[in-house]
Formats: sequence, structure tokens, C-alpha cells
Amino acid sequence: MSVEAYGPSSQTLTFLDTEEAELLGADTQGSEYDFTDFTLPSQTQTQGQTQSQLDGQVNGPDGVLQNGDDPVVKASQLLAELNFEEDEEDTYYTKDLPIHACSYCGIHDPACVVYCNTSKKWFCNGRGNTSGSHIVNHLVRAKSKEVTLHKDGPLGETVLECYNCGCRNVFLLGFIPAKADSVVVLLCRQPCASQSSLKDINWDSSQWQPLIQDRCFLSWLVKIPSEQEQLRARQITAQQINKLEELWKENPTATLEDLEKPGVDEEPQHVLLRYEDAYQYQNIFGPLVKLEADYDKKLKESQTQDNITVRWDLGLNKKRIAYFTLPKTDSDMRLMQGDEICLRYKGDLAPPWKGIGHVIKVPDNYGDEIAIELRSSAGAPVEIPHNFQVDFVWKSTSFDRMQSALKTFAVDETSVSGYIYHKLLGHEVEDVVIKCQLPKRFTAQGLPDLNHSQVYAVKTVLQRPLSLIQGPPGTGKTVTSATIVYHLARQGNGPVLVCAPSNIAVDQLTEKIHQTGLKVVRLCAKSREAIDSPVSFLALHNQTRNMDSMPELQKLQQLKDETGELSSSDEKRYRALRRTAERELLMNADVICCTCVGAGDPRLAKMQFRSILIDESTQATEPECMVPVVLGAKQLILVGDHCQLGPVVMCKKAAKAGLSQSLFERLVVLGIRPIRLQVQYRMHPALSAFPSNIFYEGSLQNGVTAADRVKKGFDFQWPQPDKPMFFYVTQGQEEIASSGTSYLNRTEAANVEKITTRLLKAGAKPDQIGIITPYEGQRSYLVQYMQFSGSLHTKLYQEVEIASVDAFQGREKDFIILSCVRANEHQGIGFLNDPRRLNVALTRARYGVIIVGNPKALSKQPLWNHLLNYYKEQKVLVEGPLNNLRESLMQFSKPRKLVNTINPGGRFMSTAMYDAREALIPGSVYDRSSNGRMSNMYFQTHDQIGMIGTGPNPMTSMNIPIPFNLVMPPIPPSGYMGQMNGPAAGRTGGMKGKAGSGGGGGTRGGHRGHGHMSASQASQDLGSQPFSQGPLTQGYINMSQPSQMSQPGLSQPELSQDSYLGDEFKSQIDVALSQDSTYQGERAYQHGGVTGLSQY
Repeated sequence: MSVEAYGPSSQTLTFLDTEEAELLGADTQGSEYDFTDFTLPSQTQTQGQTQSQLDGQVNGPDGVLQNGDDPVVKASQLLAELNFEEDEEDTYYTKDLPIHACSYCGIHDPACVVYCNTSKKWFCNGRGNTSGSHIVNHLVRAKSKEVTLHKDGPLGETVLECYNCGCRNVFLLGFIPAKADSVVVLLCRQPCASQSSLKDINWDSSQWQPLIQDRCFLSWLVKIPSEQEQLRARQITAQQINKLEELWKENPTATLEDLEKPGVDEEPQHVLLRYEDAYQYQNIFGPLVKLEADYDKKLKESQTQDNITVRWDLGLNKKRIAYFTLPKTDSDMRLMQGDEICLRYKGDLAPPWKGIGHVIKVPDNYGDEIAIELRSSAGAPVEIPHNFQVDFVWKSTSFDRMQSALKTFAVDETSVSGYIYHKLLGHEVEDVVIKCQLPKRFTAQGLPDLNHSQVYAVKTVLQRPLSLIQGPPGTGKTVTSATIVYHLARQGNGPVLVCAPSNIAVDQLTEKIHQTGLKVVRLCAKSREAIDSPVSFLALHNQTRNMDSMPELQKLQQLKDETGELSSSDEKRYRALRRTAERELLMNADVICCTCVGAGDPRLAKMQFRSILIDESTQATEPECMVPVVLGAKQLILVGDHCQLGPVVMCKKAAKAGLSQSLFERLVVLGIRPIRLQVQYRMHPALSAFPSNIFYEGSLQNGVTAADRVKKGFDFQWPQPDKPMFFYVTQGQEEIASSGTSYLNRTEAANVEKITTRLLKAGAKPDQIGIITPYEGQRSYLVQYMQFSGSLHTKLYQEVEIASVDAFQGREKDFIILSCVRANEHQGIGFLNDPRRLNVALTRARYGVIIVGNPKALSKQPLWNHLLNYYKEQKVLVEGPLNNLRESLMQFSKPRKLVNTINPGGRFMSTAMYDAREALIPGSVYDRSSNGRMSNMYFQTHDQIGMIGTGPNPMTSMNIPIPFNLVMPPIPPSGYMGQMNGPAAGRTGGMKGKAGSGGGGGTRGGHRGHGHMSASQASQDLGSQPFSQGPLTQGYINMSQPSQMSQPGLSQPELSQDSYLGDEFKSQIDVALSQDSTYQGERAYQHGGVTGLSQY
């Protein structure tokens, strides 16, 4: 239909003023009338152009605006784009672009574009709407590293490479301005720029700077397109870029238009808080486990390496060992002991050969060698060192066991008790008390005496079928767990199963339980039998060797050890005997310890375990926890701490859908209160104050005095003698590490080395110093830097452990140095955003903590802002040379109060997944904020990854004054209402599907967005649902008795020992209670509910 039908000739259309324009498209139509692609013709265009052409022009070459955009944003985008100067310009990006146009945005100025040698595509050096330039974004996503400049650019067609060694990895390359100006020499960071014997004398290697700074090529190398050009170019968002890169992996010629096709990007179904039954549970978790498995498989199988040189050796057990080093890979792959590797010989000096072995040594500070022990050494070309190929063998075992556990849970009635079945699915059930004979003394023999909170934990756990124990750092959760296991085992209900997600955690607990004198069996995976551990003597395979009751088995074992192989009949007999021996040992054990996945071992398949304890359960994914649980659990104890790091999920899609939330966390949000251990025995009291106040409501008490934590004969000058901690202000810039996916900071590395040397000279032992950094790039740079540049003996630095935060979880050192790495203008602080990471890093040290970082970059994030302010108040924020530290005069903004009603575990932990919205309900048992107010945390807009909303959050994407009635208390996301009517909830699905369409918290334009109910009705609707069982909540909002919610062992904010998290909030509870939505908005507005938006 022609635009003329609107009669433009009679009345000329004029532009709206911007004030009115803001309200335009607030979508007053309601969702039935979806007029999303309306356009506003301008005067110059109205004559004789058809509507469809217009659409094409307004919406750019893609024809459609990205779905998921909010109408209000759309309107403002349209208005912005309608500013036409002359006609030829709007066709600028729709006409055929030259071959060298940026594959993201279409900019094609030869001086601004770079060719990626791997993907054969061109990209520009402009940022567009993303934090890094398009070329750098692509190199990182596509894991490419080599580039060429355009022939018509200022520097001609140049492949960027190191002048000295020819290395072409742009992330390693930098430049040194030569003394005779006008010449610039490109060198790689390591080894060329760090060598003192540079070819030419007039280069000063200390002047070296990377070519990529702030995720963008230096402008003298590749021009940065002007603002004007970037605005005219195709606008592409970071999400679109990620999807496009994923598409390119399958189809290199894909374009942005292909993203629109249906089925391109199916998101998996999100985990829920409650499940109708175990079938729904399996249907949601099954696909997530599969996603993770496929990702893991792809990752392992893409890791083939050629031209490997092997050094052969013979192990003590007569098995062949092959040593080799792998070139530095930049994948997320972490080699572990026990992983399988396939080694093939590709040369012509011997017949082709392949052998499978498992890893027995991984790279460490002493060397980058990897060692594998071969299963059989038949035909191995042990004389030949060169021309080998290494493949990683992907084993599906752990994923298969998780899937089979989910299936068992669904189909087998006997897999868990009825009570636990309903509790795990989030149904309301009457509480049950287990009748058992409580011991007179709770302390177990051979273990230290328990303190009051540990005794309370043990006593409570023994009487409950399902309990959670939260063990903050250093509170003795291993001793508590061992004591519980001791008492459970003595009740005589068959063996107790003890699990943890990692082998190290299992070994630690096994050791403690063994001290109580119980009969313990440690069940290892077959691939790990060769790996030595402190509890090897308890391992099943070693106990079977030493059984005196079976002399025939011992003889066969001896024969096998001496000759290496048995005849087939002997082998058969040997296996049968070994099976019998194993069964006998397992049946007679008091306790069986293994990893969570190990609980799926066929040797345990026929056994039923009444009592199951899972330690470090917050580091296991839910399906992983289910593997032991379905072995007949009638009494289940989960131990962990959801304020420390959660499970590692490699696949981003699965993690986003909620696989990265542990079972422990979901149960906490469902209202099962964890019993918290409260006395910490690790840290100097000055070190425990901050973590206690921020993460544990100030409830941690110190079991050690300051005097216990002063080292004898250790002379190191702390800036404040009674506080063994300081933040060392460092001004260096971050650089992208050689992998392209990590960061390093050379200035910080130099400072870390100085501090380490200082500690060593002051009398600290090298094995008692830990250096933590969140980035692999910084870790490997530090290892090299310390050994080459440290002033003391290399041996000393090798014994200092340098590892990621994640590797230090669950361990302790006397001194910890934390290198933060991040220092930039645009990028934010990535990883460091996770409050749980900071908590773990700060709580590893017993005697002292030193943080090296750039306060300017860090203080933008609220939690770090708190930390920096705290260090400043304590007068330990320092700068200057180490032998003459002085207080830094840096100023930070006053920290905002930290509250977090979303996850009850910690004041500032945004770890609960967003389907756990009921934790937001003010005054519910989980609202720890004073008087149950709604907090500003919900409206905050920091790092996208840390954000909780499901859809685009309309609040963050526009800076327009928000009409009062747009703000209302958060409503759970779309599908959530429908899902809550589980069998036990007994509620009719009053408003399925439409709760805040898009789920961004129900703040979608005007009065729409909550189906056809007002916000207050929705919240009452939620209110009619008893959220947690027992006497903890009486009904919905506990206004009248906010203080009665405190329970023994759980302190409220009011009781905290802390100085700045008091209770000066204006209560926002009336926002949640009010009936009239306009009134709500005004209230929220006055109390800073909305102003919270603009603060970040």
C-alpha cells in the first residue's frame, strides 16, 4: 500500500520533539496487536515511496531489527537513524560492499581494516557497540592469531611478524621505537623482547609495548574509523557477534541475515526451582548434560598435536612411560592426571604404531613435560624419539553415569526415600525426625574436639533425613564431616557412602575418617590406580592385593607383577578372584569413599547405601550429585559453601541454562536452611574481618588469636604492624596473553616477584607462599618471569606455588599474594566480578595477604570498591618502593550498601539462578535485608555475565526518564508461574506464560507486561503460596516480626560485627505491599529504587 494513502501532500509530517519521542512506541497497544515494524517517514521521502522500501531503509540491510529489542528502544533507534542528510548516503551500506569490508559492520576504508589469515575474512579496528575492536573480537572468538594489513593502507600489504624470530602471533607482538625515530621494530613479548642481547644495540627493551591495547590495534598501525563512519556502518551487538562466530564454525560463508532463520539458536530449557516429578527433572537436566558432553568431546578431539618428540622411560611397575611437551595451546583444556591420551607413530623408521596410556604427570613449575603410562608396551618404537602424534581420548563415562542417575531417579522407586524424592523436587512435605540413639560425646575418637557450632551441626544432622552444612573457609568442615560419618557408621545401618566432586577432596576426607579407626575403602577409577596419593593404602585395588585370606590371588598377582602378562586362563581366574575379593572388602567396609562420578562404578551397582554424605557439594553440578544419591539414599547430608566457587561448566549455553548451579544452592533457595559452622581456625583475625562481614553477615568468630598468627623469626615490615595485609597500588596496563583468551600484566608480575623475594628474605619458606591470579596468561608469564628475573636462586621460586584461584580452593598457605591483572578503560574486570572468586582468594592465607592491583580499574565494581575502602580505612592501601611504603592518597566513591536478597548465602553473592526469584520476596524467610525491604541490587546493571535478568533488560538500555508506573516489584520470569504448581503446591496455574513477557523483571512498557494482572495482584498470587516449610515463615510477608526470623546458628545483619553494612536503608517494603502501581513507582522512585539504575 502506498504511503500516499496517508495523504502526505495535504499535511506535511513533522518530527516529534525528543521529549515526546521518548514515550513513542511504549507500546500502548497491548501484545495482541503486534505493530512492531512501524516507521516514521520523513518529509524528503514520503513522495511516492512504498512502505516496504522505507522499511528496508530504516532498518538497514538486515531488513528486520533484532528481535528481542524493546519497542521503546526500537523507537529511539528509528528516530536516530532517520536523520538523513542526502540520499546516496543511506544506500552506503546496502550496496555491494568491496571484498575487504569488515565482516561485522561493513566499514571498508583500507586504512582501517585487517585481514585474518586463518578465517580469510576482513575486519575493522572500530569498536562499534562492543568493548573491543571488531578485528580483536574476531581473533579471540575464532582463536586465530595471524593477520595481514591492506595493500592500500599506509603500511602496505604487511604480514605482522616478529623481526627477530618471525613469530606471527599478534597477541605476542609489540614494538620498540628505535632511537633513530621513524623506525619501529616489531618483536614478540617472549623471548625476543625480554632477551638482553637484542640484535641491535639502540633498542631499549624496557620500552616494549604490545600492538593491541585495550582490545584494539594501535591507531598508527591500523586507523580507527571515525565516529561518523561507525555510526553509518551496520550496527551489530556483542550477542550477534557471538552467534555469528558460532555459525561460522559450521558455515564460513554465513552472514548476519542467517541469524534470523528459525532454529539457528535454540536455547535449552532453563533449570527450575521446583519440578512436577522426576520425569520433568530428567527432561530438563538430560539435555544440559548432553550439551556439556558434546562440548567437552569437541574440545578434546580438536586437540590433536603433530610432530611431537618423545622421551621413553620404564616405570617401576615395568610399564612404558612416554614423556613429551605439548606446544602452548590456548584452549580451555585442562589436562588432569588419569586422562587418556593416544600416542601414534607417524614416521618411516618403524611400522605405524599406536598406543593408549593415561597421564601420570602434568606440567608444573619444574617443567612443562607431560608423562603418560602406556597400557601395553607391545611394539612401541622406544628407540625413536621423533614424529609422534598425540590425540586426546574423550571418555564419556562421567556423562553416561550422570544420565543414568537421572534415569534411575525417574524410574526406580527404591532409588531414594519418598521424603528425599519430594524434597529434591521442591515439594512441600511434613518434616521428619529420624529416631536414633544420639551419642553421649559428639567428638569422634582420633579427631580434635568439636566447638559449639560443630556439635550443633553433628547433633542436628543425625536426626534429619536431609541436611545442608555450610562450612565457611577454615571452619573445620572436614573434621565435622568425618565426625558425622563416624557416628552414622556406628549406627550399624550398613556402609556409609562418602563422596566429593574432586579426588583431592575425597582423599582429604578419607584420611580424616581413617583416623577414627573405622574400616574405610577408597574406590578409585581404574585409570587412576597408578597415581599415588596419601591414602593409596586404603584404595580398593591395593587392599585386594594384601588380603591374607586369599593366597591364590596373591600368587597370581605376584606372577602378573613379575612378568607383566598372564596366560589367558590365569588371567580369567585372576579376574574372578579379584572380583570376589573386592566384593568382600566392600561389603565389610564401614565407609566407602569415592568421587561423585565414581559412585556410578559398576562395583557399587548392586549395593544400597542408607546414609550418604557429599562433601564440597557446592562444587558439583546437580546431575553429578545425583549419581551417589540414587544409590538408595534415606539420609542425605550435603556439605559445602555456596559463597565459594561453584561447579565448573565448560559449555556456556549449559551454564547459562543453570547447569552451573549446585543442588546445595537450589535447596537453600527452596528454604532449607543450611547449618553454618561459625568458628574459623585459619586466618589472622585481621584477615577474617572483611570476608566475614561481606560474605557471612559478620557471623564468623575467630578460633585463633592475633598472637597465634605471628610468625617467630619472620621479619617483614607490614605497613600496619598489627594487620598483616596490604593492597599494593600498581599502575601497569593489562595485555592480552599469547592465547588471545587470557590476560597478563607485566608491571604486576614485576611487583609480585619483588614481594616474593622480600618474603623469602624475611624468612618465609617457599612452599608456604602461594601466588594466586585469576588469569592463565598471568600465571604462565609469572612462572617464567620469576625464574628468569628473580634475584634469588631459581630453585626457590620453583617451590612457590603459582596457580589460579580455582586451583587453590579448599587449601591454605601461610602467605598469599593476589595479582588482579585487570587494568583498562573499557573492558571491565571480567572474572574478578565473581564475588565468590574474591572470597576464595582472600581466605586462603593464615598469616598474611598482599593484593597487587590497579585500584582505578577495580574500584568501578561495587564489591572491590568496598574492599579498597576497607583497606584504605585500615591504612593498608599503599604505594611506593617496597622498602619505603607510604599510604596511597587515592580517593574512591563512598561504597554503596551491599545487599543481596537474591541469594541468601552471602550479602553480595549474585549466584542464585534467576528462577530462584522467590528469594526476592521481601520478608520471606530468606530476605536477610533489614526489615525485609527490597534491595537496589536487583536493579543494578553491572557486568552482563553477572546479571540475572532473562531477556533484554529494558531499564539498562535507555537513558530516558522512566514514567513512574514503569517500576514495580520484580515478578518471576515468564514460565515460572506455570511451573510452580507442582503436585505439592496445589495451585491453579492462574497466569501461565505471560508473567512479564520477556521476563526482564516485569518492567515492560506501561501497564502491559504482566499478562492482564497488575503487579500487586501478581505478588499476592505469589503470596498465596507457602514458600518454605515449617515454622520458618508464617504466610507471605513477615512484616510484624522481622526479628523473629533469626535462628540459632544464623545471624541477621543487625547482629553483624560490621561497620558499614548497618541498617540505614529507607524501607522499601511498601513498594511490594502497595495495591496501586502508580503509587508503587513513586515510592520506589523516592527511595532510590529507580535512581539505582543510573549509578553504574
